[in-house]
Amino acid sequence: MPTPDRTGALAAAAGFARAAAWAPDWRGAFLSALAREVEERRFFLWLPVAAIGGVALNLAADQEPSLWLPALLTALFAGLAWMSRARPVALGVSLGLAALFAGFLSMSLRTARVAAPVLDRIRIVTLQGFVEEVDLRTVGARMVIGVASADGMPREKVPRRVRVTTRKTPDVAAGDFVELKARLLPPSRAALPGGYDFARDAFFAGVGAVGSTLGPIRLLPPPGDASLSQRFTAAIDQARNRLALRVNAIIGGDEGAIAAAMVTGKRDFLSTDAKDLIREAGIFHIITISGVQMTLVAGIFFVVTRRLLALSPTLALKYPIKKWAAVVAIAGSLLYDVATGSRVGTERALIMTVIVLGAVIMNRRALTMRNLAFAVLAVVAIEPEAILGVSFQLSFAAVAALVAVMEARIAAHDLDPDPFVPKRGEGPKRGTLAVHLVDRPLALLFATAFATLATASFMAYHFHDLSPYVLIGNPLTLTVIEFFAVPGALIGAALYPLGLDGPVWLYVGAGIKFILWVARFIADAPGSTLHLRAFAPYALPFLALAVMSAAIWRTWTFRLSAVPLALIGLVGATHGPRYDVIVAPSGDLAAVRDADGALEVVGKRFNAFAAEQWLSADGDGRDPAEARSPDAPCDRLGCVADLPEGESLSIVFDRLAFDEDCERAEIVVSALSAPPGCKAKFVLDETALARLGAVGLTWSDDKGFALASDRSALENRPWSPAPEPARDDRLVRPGLAASHGADPADAADQPEEGR
Repeated sequence: MPTPDRTGALAAAAGFARAAAWAPDWRGAFLSALAREVEERRFFLWLPVAAIGGVALNLAADQEPSLWLPALLTALFAGLAWMSRARPVALGVSLGLAALFAGFLSMSLRTARVAAPVLDRIRIVTLQGFVEEVDLRTVGARMVIGVASADGMPREKVPRRVRVTTRKTPDVAAGDFVELKARLLPPSRAALPGGYDFARDAFFAGVGAVGSTLGPIRLLPPPGDASLSQRFTAAIDQARNRLALRVNAIIGGDEGAIAAAMVTGKRDFLSTDAKDLIREAGIFHIITISGVQMTLVAGIFFVVTRRLLALSPTLALKYPIKKWAAVVAIAGSLLYDVATGSRVGTERALIMTVIVLGAVIMNRRALTMRNLAFAVLAVVAIEPEAILGVSFQLSFAAVAALVAVMEARIAAHDLDPDPFVPKRGEGPKRGTLAVHLVDRPLALLFATAFATLATASFMAYHFHDLSPYVLIGNPLTLTVIEFFAVPGALIGAALYPLGLDGPVWLYVGAGIKFILWVARFIADAPGSTLHLRAFAPYALPFLALAVMSAAIWRTWTFRLSAVPLALIGLVGATHGPRYDVIVAPSGDLAAVRDADGALEVVGKRFNAFAAEQWLSADGDGRDPAEARSPDAPCDRLGCVADLPEGESLSIVFDRLAFDEDCERAEIVVSALSAPPGCKAKFVLDETALARLGAVGLTWSDDKGFALASDRSALENRPWSPAPEPARDDRLVRPGLAASHGADPADAADQPEEGR
């Protein structure tokens, strides 16, 4: 007879056995999910992610990497992948590492291709060169000039291209050969640690200096004939400017400026208030020529061409008119890209569009995650630096989300990719009215919500704000773009040579007026904008991996991996740096946290762009002008601001102030070189800031100030060259040697992407 203890043990064992019988088969579920992911070749979609990782590693290096090692490693792992074709795990690991090092190599090759001199310091020079592009403004203009010569500068130090602004509208156009005197400075580095780096973007755009004109611009006879490409791009830019001026004049106001931006890509007519309005409403994409517009243009060319060809029964029944329509759509997309200036965002949208239409020509499904992967690989091969840009991240995250929703609907309902086209041998589809009235609108709303969620982390990271009402603004905006802007742009551009385009632009303007009315309604609603602080460096990679996991995997077993990734990213999003003192790399401006916890800008020379960056990263929605410190006294020698524990910060403008400020101040900031005997704990002078760039200091009661910088003291990349050695080795006071940071140049005419 079993003892009581033995009876209890047997009962417990029986209970565990029954529970195990009812418990899910986790191992079986995982293997089943893995088999499905392998069958649908979803692991291939992670190769572009690995390539993006290689590009990011290259850009994170503090010195220019060699070419031979990543090339060797790419070839090595590609060879290992070929030899391990029969071993799935080894094949996957080898392919992933090959893609990683291929992305790293692509970034190095791109750097070598675009390498050109970057201005070393502020200079006043007389330039001669061809005008490549003119962006007209309400007052003045911005021009890109291909430099032929610069008086007083060695040829090897002359930038290939410079970008200058004029206070008056110049009487020149693209293609003219001009001479002008300009004050030039190096493209500015980040205004705060980890902030937007205009210098890097300018380097890859071939712009080695920015500045403003001094005096008139003279037209000169060119030293030789311009190249065919120069004449072609000049003609395109002139045509764009003429059309932009006409559209803006006919419609007028901010509506005309938005229409001009939609049609020609020229965005400089738009007022600052209008830019802030559409950004707060979450619809800033309406003035960028990107995926939405490119897709609609290609779709219009495709559908119209196919419908026209289908009017002939002979063509419709005997010839592949669908493929012919795809070819016409590709040609139309190329024309649209050229006509709108062929900027980086437009080129990426074009790549995706061409790949999708190419799939139609090859009798394959067009909208697939695989085609998106090919588009990403194409971008990594051609313009790998684009992966850091908000345009790339937003467009591909949104498209990935939309494709994932479409794939899920097809799988769930066994739908044909086009639910309105009957399969061969079938009659008309039943329930078409229900599809039109219920299914399609709900699917559109769900897809918009998913795409908005997929892009939210990128919007928050780059712009430090989110609009809760974006689900209202986006569908309405897309509807107006679809029915007003893009068709109107195509028809208006076609009628423009005939002078019959006026009514078309008024039609487009009516749609844009509705968009702005919606934007104002959203912006005035309670809680329309949530201001967010800067993220920790690791936050965005984990949030991006969460988005990709949710979009790429087809089974919920694998999709659940997005949850821990998103949680880590959200932790990083709420634990970003919060600096109590920020010093601009120019050394003449700083921000100090006051007793109420808000940043106050200190300095005689106010830089609105830097102040905007600082406030945005701090989650502060104030206008930059409101952040100017009223309590920090300034005179011709410098400025002084109060710090915690009775300490002070001094900004020195005149060498005469160093003696006193070095004795009393905790932090001394200056665009000049401080004397070697300066006793301040933190000496952020010309030498230090040239090596460290923008500096942020965080106060704690037990440790005092801790310093972080945007640029490593050892950094030496083409867009961020190491400064010339100083006469003394002093960088800053002890404790700064391990800092990390940008160059001391001022911000000048930053592109909208960095704002």
